[in-house]
Amino acid sequence: MRELARRLHRVSRPSSRLLLGPDAVQVSTSSLRTGTQSIRTFAVTGYPREVAPGWLAPLLTAGGTFDVALHLEPMPAAIAAERLRRQRARLESARRIDLDRGRLVDPELEVAADDAHDLARRVARGEGKLFRVGLYITVRAADDGDLDAECARLRALCASLLLDLQPCTFRALQGWMSTLPLGVDRLRMHRSFDTQALAAGFPFVTDGLAKSDDGVLYGLTTSGAGVVLWDRFTQSNYNSVILARSGAGKSYLAKLEALRSLYRGVDVLVVDPENEYEQLADSVGGTHVRLGAQGVRINPFDLSAESDAYTHRALFIHTLVAVLLNQTTDAATRAALDRAIVAAYEGRGISSDTRTHARPAPTLADLASALQKNGDESSVTLHEQLAPFVAGSHRGLFDGPTTVGLDRHLVVFSLRDLPDELKAAGVLLALDFIWRRVSGSAQPRRRLVIVDEAWQLMRDREGARYLFRLAKSARRHWCGLTVVTQDAGDLLGSDLGMAVVSNAATQILLGQAPQAIDAVGAAFRLTSGERELLLTARRGDALLAAGRDRVVFRALASPEEHSLITTDPIDLATAGDPL
Repeated sequence: MRELARRLHRVSRPSSRLLLGPDAVQVSTSSLRTGTQSIRTFAVTGYPREVAPGWLAPLLTAGGTFDVALHLEPMPAAIAAERLRRQRARLESARRIDLDRGRLVDPELEVAADDAHDLARRVARGEGKLFRVGLYITVRAADDGDLDAECARLRALCASLLLDLQPCTFRALQGWMSTLPLGVDRLRMHRSFDTQALAAGFPFVTDGLAKSDDGVLYGLTTSGAGVVLWDRFTQSNYNSVILARSGAGKSYLAKLEALRSLYRGVDVLVVDPENEYEQLADSVGGTHVRLGAQGVRINPFDLSAESDAYTHRALFIHTLVAVLLNQTTDAATRAALDRAIVAAYEGRGISSDTRTHARPAPTLADLASALQKNGDESSVTLHEQLAPFVAGSHRGLFDGPTTVGLDRHLVVFSLRDLPDELKAAGVLLALDFIWRRVSGSAQPRRRLVIVDEAWQLMRDREGARYLFRLAKSARRHWCGLTVVTQDAGDLLGSDLGMAVVSNAATQILLGQAPQAIDAVGAAFRLTSGERELLLTARRGDALLAAGRDRVVFRALASPEEHSLITTDPIDLATAGDPL
């Protein structure tokens, strides 16, 4: 048994060494080589006198294969006070010698003496402490030629920060070990920092945006050094606007957010005009409702058990009829329509009494019959205008009771099978059906409603007004509305569209067309640099604006996520290629 243990110990030792480090290290004068990498370490020996907070951040956001190690060692108060006293004495002695010899006072010596006096006073009052600080940077590359190029780039970067670099000549191995995540400082090339200076130089900041650990990962900053992790449910309202030209990646980003919101337990409901969310819905066990397909219907007359459901249904029917007719109804027409709505419900034995709401609801055909029975001129005209939607070619969406349900965590309403004359009405019916689920839920849940290609609804005033009411009321029910559109003119060219934008705490702009950049720039208060960025943005590059927070990022999806959300014909063709 002991012999077996010794053999196992001998076998395990090489694998342990492989886990701890490379097989061999070749050390030269100023660099070393480990495996397939050449390594060189520099120590920072000189610092600027005045800096701004976070001034060392460019070392981490510049990109490249730089390993930055900052070693901090607190100095005991007694030792700090003694060293400051000696430093002040040396500086004061040097200044007095110059005065005794009739020399002009050295300005740098004068400044150093004043700084030492201020630092000693802060330490004596307990306003700060002294630290021994070692800052080391290791550069890694594939070969010596690339290593020299990376080192030259590092020297230029540090020169712009007024940092003095010294290579670790004859101490390359100690320098490399000092930048490994071991917490050991083999170089011991220190500089004394007080608390204030150390806090200003703390380099571990990012140009990303991550204000919540429970947010959705949108992507990486364009520098590649920061992440954009955004939680819309921590904002003043939960709505967002995604605006971009066609092909800039706005639907891709919306689908990516929807998928990652599902990871967090958020219910997602989508109005999809081009059937782009079907694969996503099928892959995650969602429901895909194809409005306009055979047998798929939504009855706008359906009632819930709420006390004011009867009144809300009547008001919605007014909005739906205005959208179907694509016109604003006059007072006489609205009065005739209201009488017909009441008559249609009464014909099924339904009134404002909630006990009657469980009975089968009337349909659009019942409304048309009630209009015909009224007999007045406005009712007859309205009956004729509704004929295509009752008995004509567009009746399929309305000629029966509702056949869809909303009992899944992801529900997608597809509008591709609807004719253009019914798309705005389809969006309105889907939104109304979604809103009834959101507002009528007994148990509060986070929900996300996505309206893709919202310009189809914004072109109709009644539809835009309904979307505005949804944007205003969503927050009360723990719901966020995402408006996705490529037509900046329809969204920003009306008061209702601007109101939808102003009620979105999260605003995401992708690549913009030159014809729309002036309107977008004025609406979102873009700087000249931001305008140029959006005009030249690549697909997937976006500007997230939320109050004072602004960050440029690139949408990033894993290969599995990309396969679920992409609609690029090239990607789809490649995925279907057996090779």
